[in-house]
Amino acid sequence: MNDSNLVDKKLHPRNKHRNGYDFSTLLRKNEELKPFVFVNDYGNQTIDFSNPEAVLSLNKSLLKKHYNITFWEIGKNNLCPPIPGRVDYIHYLADLLASDNDEEIPTGKTVKILDIGTGASAIYPILGAQEYAWDFVGTDIDAAALHFAQQNISKNAWLKKQISFRLQPDKTKMFDGVLEKSDNFTAVICNPPFYKSREDNWTSTTKKFNNLNKSKEALPQQNFGGHPNELWYEGGERAFIRNMIYESMKYKDQLGWCTSLVADKANLKPLISVLEYNKAKKVTIIPMAQGNKISRILAWKF
Repeated sequence: MNDSNLVDKKLHPRNKHRNGYDFSTLLRKNEELKPFVFVNDYGNQTIDFSNPEAVLSLNKSLLKKHYNITFWEIGKNNLCPPIPGRVDYIHYLADLLASDNDEEIPTGKTVKILDIGTGASAIYPILGAQEYAWDFVGTDIDAAALHFAQQNISKNAWLKKQISFRLQPDKTKMFDGVLEKSDNFTAVICNPPFYKSREDNWTSTTKKFNNLNKSKEALPQQNFGGHPNELWYEGGERAFIRNMIYESMKYKDQLGWCTSLVADKANLKPLISVLEYNKAKKVTIIPMAQGNKISRILAWKF
């Protein structure tokens, strides 16, 4: 049986994961998932989502089944992204681009997307290339993460012509140092670091782990992992996106829609104020939800 608890009608209508996970099929795609699957108290197959190894194995299975990805590794402690939520961003971005294209989603190599902070998983480029055949450039400040990202692309040969990577030499910058004069991007995507510090991150992780794990003796661990640069930034999410807005003004002739996930709703008003003060031509907020997790995409153009 599928895990009915994972059925999520809040996901985008084109999201392949709206009806939960078909574990029978996933197990056929990836036998490594088998040790992590069990039948819960409701008689449904599921995994322990507080277990990082289980989450990683589930992701590999989903990528094989739905996205033609035969090899995917991220390295120890790299951020392991939840696939349904990540592909939701891609689908909502497609809708946003359609709004400038007579409501028809643009596909193929003419659409070029810049992914700021692509990480070892390169998950947004992989999903966007598969779903809409877009071209991607992924950037990151972590050379080791980009090594894993490049390895994932190289071992899925059909992605080589669609996805490339650039190292960001300055961790305080988003566009400076990686944009080339010839670049012209249809859109920018970003999943910014949320926390303000290691301590802020650990407090949240402990609370989340205890909610997922029934054992009071188990030590807290991040079920989705993550290196420091993926999880926190001085000033947190608000400061990161604010800096991204200011930098995007410099490159407005090379950038179409600039977008970023905004996890904390309280950050929207101050960020929109920055955009309005600097006379952004277009500003829009796209609501997103996965289960009980509410998020949104902030999008702007100068």
